[in-house]
Amino acid sequence: MKYIVVLILMFTFAFGMKVTHEEWEKGKTFSDYLESHNISANLLESISKEDQKFLSEIHSNYKYYELKDDTGALVQSLIPISEEMQIHLFKKRTNGEYGFDIIPIEYKSDEYFAKVIIEENPYTDTLKTIQQLKVAERISRALKGTINAKKLHKGDEIAFVYTQRTRLGKTYAMPDIKVAKVQMGKKEQFIYVDEDGYGYKETSKSVAYSVTGKKKVTYTRRVPVSSRTSRFGMPIRHARITSGFSYRRYHPILKRYRPHHGTDFGARRGTPLLAVNSGRVIFSGWMGGYGKVVKIKHAGGYVSLYAHQSRIRAKRGQKVKKGQVIGYVGNTGRSTGPHLHFGLMKNGRWINPMKVLRKKSIKTSVLKKFTKYEDVKTTKYKKVDIKGTTENRKKLLAYLKNDTPSYIWGKEHRANVRLQDKEALENDKH
Repeated sequence: MKYIVVLILMFTFAFGMKVTHEEWEKGKTFSDYLESHNISANLLESISKEDQKFLSEIHSNYKYYELKDDTGALVQSLIPISEEMQIHLFKKRTNGEYGFDIIPIEYKSDEYFAKVIIEENPYTDTLKTIQQLKVAERISRALKGTINAKKLHKGDEIAFVYTQRTRLGKTYAMPDIKVAKVQMGKKEQFIYVDEDGYGYKETSKSVAYSVTGKKKVTYTRRVPVSSRTSRFGMPIRHARITSGFSYRRYHPILKRYRPHHGTDFGARRGTPLLAVNSGRVIFSGWMGGYGKVVKIKHAGGYVSLYAHQSRIRAKRGQKVKKGQVIGYVGNTGRSTGPHLHFGLMKNGRWINPMKVLRKKSIKTSVLKKFTKYEDVKTTKYKKVDIKGTTENRKKLLAYLKNDTPSYIWGKEHRANVRLQDKEALENDKH
């Protein structure tokens, strides 16, 4: 595959080439990076406007790979813009010019086993045993709320199975704890871990959901007290999500993988768009593929974006209140039909809007009551099975039965990595 071949840059055993693993400097732009390698600024002009917006997604804590020839000239570089996608900058063999693309990050995911004997506490002892900070953090999260760590005694045991992604022999992203077994004296407890890393004593967990129905209720209108922790409302009434936030989504128009930094809500053209919270309009106008856009700055470092509008109602500099109409649903810009693309930034970075819009409010308010028939949402709870509990428990018991030693990180297997890279490169016919 093209993407796998591109990612295998550890070709240090031939052609005099050298690979380095660098950290992106704070304040550096992609233009600065090109200039530092004497790459013509014409490359920027060749990048589509749709892709140029992702250049600002390179952050100072990201690490990237460079492949250079024996003269020190850049041959290829892989620069992450998220956990799933990366910029690929490469020197063409035909004319020596540089090309640009955005591709998925290829990584390997393997399963590991750990058995930790308690001497001090789960975090410290896990870190000492397997020498991996991220795993120690994750097992602490999984155990929190499921066992009382203060009741653990010296000699007690914690065993667990987890998966870890690696990229060219180095750990990549956070590990995923699958299941754990805590032995406290003669008592044992299995902990089943969900995809978010939270542990449960049972193989299922309670999940909240809403039910809407007609009901005679007491309607309360809230008069909010000014608060930086106020709840974000929905940007559209009777919201219907058609596409969620993703670091790696197949674009329906471009026919390529691209990040989708927002949530799409399906609605008819002309449906009113509502400010999710009070704030000040910092942009109102046309924004490339987003079409007609309104951006609102809120307290707490938040900025909301409402794209593809048919008609804009809010003006730049205007102060708006939560729930105020700021525009109307349309399909301007690059769009397959009428919908709202809603984006939300926190301190300059895109975040999943639904994790904020669904947060519970902790601010106080004055309530005005009256009775009427209306649609009422009732929160209910249902049991949802945690994926893979039976299979993961069997794996853990098998590791324990075979007295499998804990995997210790920090040992690099360079020979194996190079062998795999060599095979991939030899299969490349490009």
